[in-house]
Amino acid sequence: MIATTCGIFSKQGPGEYNFTSIHGQTITIYGKGIYGNNSVLAALQAIPQDIVTLGLGIPILIISLFLARKGLIKGRLLLGGTLGYFLITYMIYTFIAMYNRLFLVYVVLMSASFFAFVLTLLAFDIEKMSSYFSSKLPVRFAGGYLMFSTAMIGYLWLARVIPTLIDGSVPLEVEHGTTLTVQAFDLAFFLPGIFLSGLLLIKKKPFGYMLAPIATVTNVLIMAALLSKGISMNLAGIEGTLPMITMTSLFDLLAIVSLLLIFKNVNEPVYT
Repeated sequence: MIATTCGIFSKQGPGEYNFTSIHGQTITIYGKGIYGNNSVLAALQAIPQDIVTLGLGIPILIISLFLARKGLIKGRLLLGGTLGYFLITYMIYTFIAMYNRLFLVYVVLMSASFFAFVLTLLAFDIEKMSSYFSSKLPVRFAGGYLMFSTAMIGYLWLARVIPTLIDGSVPLEVEHGTTLTVQAFDLAFFLPGIFLSGLLLIKKKPFGYMLAPIATVTNVLIMAALLSKGISMNLAGIEGTLPMITMTSLFDLLAIVSLLLIFKNVNEPVYT
């Protein structure tokens, strides 16, 4: 709540000004609030994500924790997926946001999310995971969605990166930073992990029954955040955002449908 409210409501500062990066790019700096040293483009994405985290992420985190502590499988899966969202979000904030007074807040959130996520995964009995789901679970739809969505995002990232490696240019996304940090994290960790979870579910492997539902929850929140970023940039008059809005809307809708189908087919254990 500290991180999100500061991001949303802090407005002190002189306002926008231009900055020439080491790559010779002219970048418009936001100049206000906690994101004052970030570009306008970065601030237009960070603030709406803060709104999603505050309005969706935190309430779902509290609800899932309550359900998980009651011993519900749905609650534990929801908790794992929500923690995955927080881990991805504050890993990005820690390594991408220009240094500001919330640096240690971001570090604490990243660290707490990581260890809570690991502990949540370790709490599952892997060998029993398939027994927690009915035989009607649409493994091909749920797993296929995860594989397709990550493959498409991976293709979009590579389509931006490879041409610049060939012609020696610098991607616009680098701006006044050092490298393509989001793309690096996605291509190295997040996209392969989510793709693998979908594949394991289709193959009906125990880890697939645990990882795919968690990845789907994370995807619901991540796509909501990406959609909010696209809408924010579109409202600011930035061209070329409609394809992003369309894609993230479709992927988020599919993620929600997939999650509902998964939870519909969860068999909660009966305790005596």
